[in-house]
Amino acid sequence: MQDLENNSANNSLKKLHIIAFTHNDFSLSKIGKLHIEEENQKDALPALKSKIGLDELMFLSTCNRVEFIFVTDKKISTTFLHNFLTLLYPNLNINEREEYLSNSIVKNELEALDHILRVASSIDSMILGEREIIRQVRESFERSKENKLTGDFIRLLINHTIEVAKKVYTETNIAKRPVSIVSLAYKKLKEINASLNSSILIIGAGKTNTNMCKYLLKYGFKNFHVFNRTFSKAQLLAKEINGKPYQLNELKNFNEKFDIIITCTGSENHIITHDLYKTILKEDKSHKTIIDLAIPQDVSPEIVKNHIASHISIESLQKISNKNLKIRSKEIALVEEIISKGILKFQHINQVREIEIAMSSVPNKVKEIKSNAINDIFKNDLKNLDEDSRETLDKVVNYMEKKYISIPMLMAKDILIKKSLK
Repeated sequence: MQDLENNSANNSLKKLHIIAFTHNDFSLSKIGKLHIEEENQKDALPALKSKIGLDELMFLSTCNRVEFIFVTDKKISTTFLHNFLTLLYPNLNINEREEYLSNSIVKNELEALDHILRVASSIDSMILGEREIIRQVRESFERSKENKLTGDFIRLLINHTIEVAKKVYTETNIAKRPVSIVSLAYKKLKEINASLNSSILIIGAGKTNTNMCKYLLKYGFKNFHVFNRTFSKAQLLAKEINGKPYQLNELKNFNEKFDIIITCTGSENHIITHDLYKTILKEDKSHKTIIDLAIPQDVSPEIVKNHIASHISIESLQKISNKNLKIRSKEIALVEEIISKGILKFQHINQVREIEIAMSSVPNKVKEIKSNAINDIFKNDLKNLDEDSRETLDKVVNYMEKKYISIPMLMAKDILIKKSLK
């Protein structure tokens, strides 16, 4: 048992490494260059795993991070990192590759464990407390598993990571108040009881409006009219949300009734002037809702002054976001405490698992000893036993077999528990 105690030193945890490219060090466009489409992952990632000699690999990609969680006993040297990036992204030029390498985050062993727990708990996210990351981690693992990249250790790691993240979201207030502009804008619509049948004019088909539209579609809104300078982008967004696409200059000719305007463009001037608004409004006197998510604003201030409309600006939403973010920030100390306990717990879980693996041959060994004893060593002695004696002996041997299989495992676990309490 002493040997088991000495050998249960988290050997697999020592082989855990993470290479991360995040919003803290890269623009979102540069992170986007490292994204690998799902179809391409099926070939590219197994090839990388094989060529560079990884035991296990998981690929995590979101809008603000690309991370590789892997298990290997190889030294993570500068040469290793160069080979890693070159094999996976052969189209990067030398300068690009150097920029990615020099600004990447490389974590090993316990630091890597701490990192993945922090990521899943959202305290390393662009938006603190956004629990969407827990779904992304889970789906990334499932995809990597389907591509036969992961093994027992990463399975254990991600199961525990998700368990810790859930604990963070249920036992702290880090995710209680929304801070994303999209979620806050939706909340405002909910507060004014906007009908799900509302006719919505979407001005601009960029990332913010795309996210906003998907959010609205998710919660039951269904009547969208998408206007954009580049018609193909309007078509793309309209297709995703079952809306109608228009060229932006067609807005002045829009002759249908509308209830809500959501606008976010990169224009330096007002897209919706007072005159344009009067043109599309016609004789309609009903209340309108205008959500302006652009900086500078797309909507002329005259519109709100002279018409019956609720105006939700990016500035007002940002103030709420900042206030909520301060409230969430106060929860970080509690999250850190949960993560610290999670690290200790995983070390114990991993040690137990390593002992289980190390001792997986014990049952077969015991059965082998039993078979040799019965069929070889004591073969002649057993022939002289009567039926009742043989039956009693079988019961004793079977009982001892079960105990010899279970007791070493229980003793090993008991040692680990006692060590963790010291």
